[in-house]
Formats: sequence, structure tokens, C-alpha cells
Amino acid sequence: MSDADEYPALQDMHMRCVSILADLWGRQKGEKPIGTATTGSSEAIHLGGLAMKSRWQEKRDKEGKDKSKPNIIMGANAQVALEKFARYFEVEPRILPVSAKSDYCLDPELIRENLDENTIGVFVILGSTYHGSYEKCEEISNILDAYEKETGHDIPIHVDAASGGFIAPFTHAKAGGKWNFELPRVKSINTSGHKFGLVYAGVGWIIWRDEAYLPKYLSFELHYLGGTIESYTLNFSRPGAQIIAQYFNLLHLGFMGFRDVMENALANARLLSKVLESTGYFRCISGIHRKKGVLTFDAKPYEPEAESSAAYNPGLPVVAFTLSDEFNKDYPNVKQVSVSNLMRAKQYIIPNYPLPPNEENTEILRVVVRESMSLDLIDKLFSDLCQVMETIMESGSSAEFAAWQPDDKSHRLEKQEGTVGENGKHAHKKAKRPMHKGIHRTVC
Repeated sequence: MSDADEYPALQDMHMRCVSILADLWGRQKGEKPIGTATTGSSEAIHLGGLAMKSRWQEKRDKEGKDKSKPNIIMGANAQVALEKFARYFEVEPRILPVSAKSDYCLDPELIRENLDENTIGVFVILGSTYHGSYEKCEEISNILDAYEKETGHDIPIHVDAASGGFIAPFTHAKAGGKWNFELPRVKSINTSGHKFGLVYAGVGWIIWRDEAYLPKYLSFELHYLGGTIESYTLNFSRPGAQIIAQYFNLLHLGFMGFRDVMENALANARLLSKVLESTGYFRCISGIHRKKGVLTFDAKPYEPEAESSAAYNPGLPVVAFTLSDEFNKDYPNVKQVSVSNLMRAKQYIIPNYPLPPNEENTEILRVVVRESMSLDLIDKLFSDLCQVMETIMESGSSAEFAAWQPDDKSHRLEKQEGTVGENGKHAHKKAKRPMHKGIHRTVC
């Protein structure tokens, strides 16, 4: 991050952020949490996974057993960084299917049958990328406790709280159950400062519940520019401005300030969810606007609310919605992607994409409600969405409208091309000069 001798104040702020997050996530008496800033949650997830793999390998060495076939469990809703860890660091990913029954999250009922002595850990997501629901960390922990009593295999949990790590601790709804270091099974947690930590892009955090869970194998003692630095990150040189901004936010807002911000974001997300469903055009897949314990769709007239988030299902301020069954019945030729495309023409980016494998026939539109999304902006967004839907209903069968509804092949173009990207792959054909001339911009 920086030379500790030249910038000691930055190092102090860094360690204070680690300490504050450890307290926020349930630091336990007698334990000494350890952690670090990263470039984002992806690096933090990789570090958490590496620590679990290294501890498992050390245990297998002591027992004189084979350590060539590690595996890790995650749901099909997992963000790509989790699967990247498994691929890059040679761990078999056991990706379990999700369903409406499991709220499109890791299904606890499927975990037990996929555990064995080679399982290095379980990734639990506090805030699904698709629709914002929290996975049932406490229930999963209980399953692993029972498995350890039965077999003697101690399997840890790493919580990917990329977004939820800055939401669940502050909101009245919390996470619907224990999820942090209050559970002995949870060994490490990561979050993104540049998501709901309210910092500009480029900072994530990972905290281990005790320094014993960070293997010495992963830590390097560097004698650099006359000082000694302990490093256990994948990156070395990186900006420190985001750490300063994170420390400022933690001090400036404090617990109650963060609570106000997150409760307001959830209230705005509930408002948007309710008015979308009140039109009859849409059905919300996300459930934070439904009363606590109610997970099924129930079309009711919009009613203003006076309660805090404690009265509703916990989750991220994410609104994931799809065209209602009634709308699809009345307009069977309308494809949902046209809503996304027409909103893009109005300068909104509301992605339309399928749910995870096993539920991929359901497509969702998704809106993330941040602290900057005011009531005025929600009103404008809702008005424009209604206008788009009226346009679709009026001209849904015209030839002109067909341009907004690409066929299935072009609709799935990004899936076909993968991370290469059709546009990037063939961009040189439209360039004014050939690729072998000119300067190529690099991204570090």
C-alpha cells in the first residue's frame, strides 16, 4: 500500500479501519482479529479462500493424507470472483443449484450431501448479486456443526459480504440470523468499501476472526526502504486514498450515521418495489418490501409505510423485477429485454439477465438503490418506466418496435462471446488505423 516509514499515519488509519470492522462484525473476547485492505472484494475473497485451503493442507499433512483434491461449496448464484478463486487456485468448485424454494440462494438442504473430507470450506453470500437476499449463514453453520460431530471434519465458512457487510450491521432488519464472528464456524469475512462503504472505487476489506486463522505460509515479512512490512495481499503497490476516505466515513458518519443512510436506502428500495408491483406490469423477485417471513408475490395496492426495516425481510436495497404473468398473458410477443433497451434510450442502465442455472428461464431487471438515489430520482425512474411500458403496449406488434427486441441469438451475444466480448474482439475492423500502429492503452 505504502511505505510505513514514510506514511505512518496512513498505516495507523488502515489498522483502525480493520479494528472498527472487526468490532462491527462481532469480534469475540479473547480473539485477536487480523485483516487488511485490498483492491476490492475479489482480492479479499481469494485471500479468504487461500487461507482456508492452506489450513486444510496443513491439517492433511499432519494426518499424512492426500491433499491433491480440495473442493469448496458455493451456490450457483455466486459472484464470478468466487468461481475464479476455485479455478485459479486449483480447487474443485461444487456449485449447488438454486431455486425459488431456496430464494435463489445457496440451498442448505443440498449442502450435507456434498461435504467430504476434502471440503476446505463453504462460501456464504451476504447479499446475492441477483436480487440482494442474504444466505442463511446460521442454518449452514448448524449443518456443518452436525457434520463435524458425525465425522470429525471441521469445515469453516467464509462470508462474502461484499455489499451486506456495510448494511446488515447497521439496519434494524440485520441479517435475519447470525452471520458474523458470533458464529464460531465463520473464520473470515470480506466486504467492499466502494459499494456500501461509501468510498470511491478501489478498496475492499478482509478480516479473519483471529490471527491463528491466517496461515503464516501466506504472510511475507518485507524489509523495504529501511522498514519492515508484513504483507499478505495479492497486490503490493496500490493507492492509499481510499483507505483515508474509508476512515473518514467511519468517523464522520459513525454508527447512527451509517444506520440512517442504509435505512433510507432500504426504504427507497421498498418504495420502488411497491409502486412497480402496483402497476400490474411487474412482479418483484426481491423480497425486502414484503413483511418479514413473507416470500411469495402478493399483488396489493400501494400503501405508505411507517415501520423500519425490522418489519420486512432482510436484504440489500436491490429491486429485482420481471414482467408479471398477467402482462405476459396479454402481450405474449413482448420480450423483457425491450424494457431494458428502451430505458437505455432514456439514459438509464437497467440490465436484463437470466437468474442462475436451474432458473435461467426467468429473466430479471435489476436496480441497485444507493444513498444517492433520492425520492425525486425514484419518481423520475418510475415515470419513465411507466412511459416505456405504455409505449410497448401501444406499439408492441409494430415493425418499428422490433428493433428494440433482438432475437435470442443477439440477446445472448455476451454469453456466447464470454469475457472476450464481440465488440472488443472485432473492434479493430472499424478502427481508422490498423492495430499494429498507434499506442495501446493498458489497464493495471
